[in-house]
Amino acid sequence: MPINVRLDVLLAERKMRLNELAERVGITVPNLSVLKTGKAKAIKFSTLEAICQALNCEPGDLLHFEPDGRDSESSDG
Repeated sequence: MPINVRLDVLLAERKMRLNELAERVGITVPNLSVLKTGKAKAIKFSTLEAICQALNCEPGDLLHFEPDGRDSESSDG
């Protein structure tokens, strides 16, 4: 998947543990762990907002797009 979640980097920069973030955001540690490991297929805007508030960051700090080359070829013709 070309969207990478940088939650581990942000947590390390802020010297915060996953369980502390879970407590602040009101999300279970297992659900945050799925996001942190990049296994999540979706994220609610309300969850993204809560994480950004807790970590004092922007959504772009948390999510990073890395093209994998598959979408670079157009199928228009």
